Amino acid sequence: MSEDLPRQKENGMRPELRMLSTKEWFCVAFAAVLVIFCAAALTSARPQPQSEADKARLEHGRYLVQQVGMCGDCHTPRDDRGQPVEAKTLQGARIMFKPTVPMPDWGEFAPPIAGLPGFSDAQAITFFTTGKNVSGKLSVPPMPPYRFNKKDAAAIVAYLRSLAPQK
Repeated sequence: MSEDLPRQKENGMRPELRMLSTKEWFCVAFAAVLVIFCAAALTSARPQPQSEADKARLEHGRYLVQQVGMCGDCHTPRDDRGQPVEAKTLQGARIMFKPTVPMPDWGEFAPPIAGLPGFSDAQAITFFTTGKNVSGKLSVPPMPPYRFNKKDAAAIVAYLRSLAPQK
């Protein structure tokens, strides 16, 4: 390196700005990518600030899903003792009961609703206010054709969207 000093001075280069080797460039590039990745991960993992109105709407939606609609009774799988599997809340489940009389359109499986996969917000609000699914048909039993008002339906959608769908 000291042999390069006279050559660098002759070429007008400052001696403290020597060329980096491929290995050094790789280390610098790797460190830069790592810093960018970590910054992006921390930024996306940080919860977004919510207004009091947003918090109230999510809480109202949670109440409607858990206490009024009782969605977990069908949409959450159960363990061998019949207890809900908390790690799979609203991730879809086999319907564990049957009708007492023949029903031709009985649903055997309750689909996942955490994150509302397969629904736009408008479609989900229509579903919760009219009981009609994306194709315009009433849901099959045992799913009740709910008739929530638009404000309640929007709160339900906000709450379900806030839940992470199963990967």
